[in-house]
Amino acid sequence: MNQIVVLNAGGQYCHLIARRIRELGVHAVVADIGRSAKELAGVRGIIISGGPASVLEPSSPQVDRAIYDLGVPILGICYGHQLIAHDLRGRVKAGTTKEYGQSSLHHGNSALFSGLPVRDLTVWMSHGDTVVGVPEGFEAIGSTADCAIAAMEHAGRRLFGLQFHPEVVHTEFGTDIYRNFVFAVCGCTEDWDPRAQVEQVMAEIRARAAGRKVFFLISGGVDSTVAFYCCYRALGPGRVLGLYVDTGFMREGDVEAIEHLVREAGRDAIHVADRSGDFFGRLAGVTNPERKRTIIGDTFLAVQEDEFARLGLREDEWLLGQGTIYPDTIESGGARHSAKIKTHHNRVDRIQALIEQGKVIEPLVEFYKDEVRVLGEQLGLPHEVVWRHPFPGPGLAVRCVCSDVEARVEPASMPLPAGVAGWIVPVRTVGVQGDERSYSNMLAIQNVGDLDAAGAFARRIANEHRGINRVTVVAHRRQGQGVAGLAIRPSSLTRERIALLREADDTVTRIVRKHTLYDAIWQFPVGMIPLGSAPGRETIVLRPVNSRDGMTADFAKLPPAVVEEIADALAQLAPVDAVLYDVTDKPPATIELE
Repeated sequence: MNQIVVLNAGGQYCHLIARRIRELGVHAVVADIGRSAKELAGVRGIIISGGPASVLEPSSPQVDRAIYDLGVPILGICYGHQLIAHDLRGRVKAGTTKEYGQSSLHHGNSALFSGLPVRDLTVWMSHGDTVVGVPEGFEAIGSTADCAIAAMEHAGRRLFGLQFHPEVVHTEFGTDIYRNFVFAVCGCTEDWDPRAQVEQVMAEIRARAAGRKVFFLISGGVDSTVAFYCCYRALGPGRVLGLYVDTGFMREGDVEAIEHLVREAGRDAIHVADRSGDFFGRLAGVTNPERKRTIIGDTFLAVQEDEFARLGLREDEWLLGQGTIYPDTIESGGARHSAKIKTHHNRVDRIQALIEQGKVIEPLVEFYKDEVRVLGEQLGLPHEVVWRHPFPGPGLAVRCVCSDVEARVEPASMPLPAGVAGWIVPVRTVGVQGDERSYSNMLAIQNVGDLDAAGAFARRIANEHRGINRVTVVAHRRQGQGVAGLAIRPSSLTRERIALLREADDTVTRIVRKHTLYDAIWQFPVGMIPLGSAPGRETIVLRPVNSRDGMTADFAKLPPAVVEEIADALAQLAPVDAVLYDVTDKPPATIELE
């Protein structure tokens, strides 16, 4: 039986809630928010997720209001908190202050907060609307400086609402809050063991394949490698063929490494195709991040079809395999009511059409990155493969920012701390604020002090200035102060730019490994923006982050001496004018620049 059901209102963290419940050893599933009360009558507890909509809009996602009379405990998170208040005749209004980021919550007595060692918690807020009046029989049990009713409950009916996100690692004691709800309030028992997932995945692959073979697209990252091995182990030799497409956007040594790894599974288990000319040709002159991702996804599919035909394979005998994981579908707006953050290459329209036709197999589509690594270890894959930093399917193409305009940096107009210099960099990168996508400028700062101070400043700026979703610290400038006098120049994806970025990425990786920091960092994207003193000059952006699942992330704080060594090494690359260190969490910035 599904003990906990998470009703999906379209929030970016919806499946993360289910993950946190599963980590407690309790089976949890995600369902559409409109699931009927009759279907939910046998569950132990219901959680209503956050979402990008407003309960004040007529078209907003709605629950079957009969669920409130089931006698089943219900917990609303963010949008869910507001929906409970709205449905039960409390008062909700559009907030005068939108809270995105960490806030301090003072809580009262409640079963949700039982056993917590402190009354004041750091919590993760992400909302615009606010509950300003509780429904009859409810009481406020938590508040922040900007939100008087940040938590509420009806103890008798076991109905609860939280304006913050306990599932996000930035919330203190978030797991304890869910533990209290799941065990103390709902009376659940432990029935879920992640180590049992391998056999379940294998069984699902066999059932899904139904005698067909799998033509698997391998990107070289952890997800697609683990997914390929799942299919190979489930179906056996001769029924899985991996296609590794050299797009021209791979890291140093990637092609050789993945070919060696997969050939260990079977001599004929992989087909490698150098199709870099196709990708560079189709992306010539393209600067928009969404168009880049869409073109890359479409080109992947066109190349797959071409290579499939070249190999003389019969379409009715094969499925298309992908290493899609759940965050890919969430950020692409794949769940009903969810906002699109960015289109993943494995979620373009043509892939969606094939999915609807039943021609795609995605063994990891309900898993998060941490679970994928567990599966990889269970399969016996090498440590260096399982724990390699995540790498996007489009590769370095989404780390190489392009521009179709020329624009100079400008001094920051917002108030800055004493002694801090700042500049608005007129290049837009992708972010996520609330449950929606942002596409905003970058702020570069200098003389901010240590990285802790820089991170605190970045969080404040993103909350107060919607035109900024990413803050960077100037780690190196070839000549001059900060990024003053530099300009964004028209540029697109070229072999020369990608070669420079590949060399920069390899330089950073070697230094990080030398200092035994690689395994201490969850991911270390190295990006490049066309910011320089003249056409052809570039700026490298360092983006080390720590995360559990990729849904949220903290920027990683490297030792100052290591940052200096990296910056000095990158400065030796002739076209590099500056090096920036990204100190923004996710949200408001996505992990990748695009």
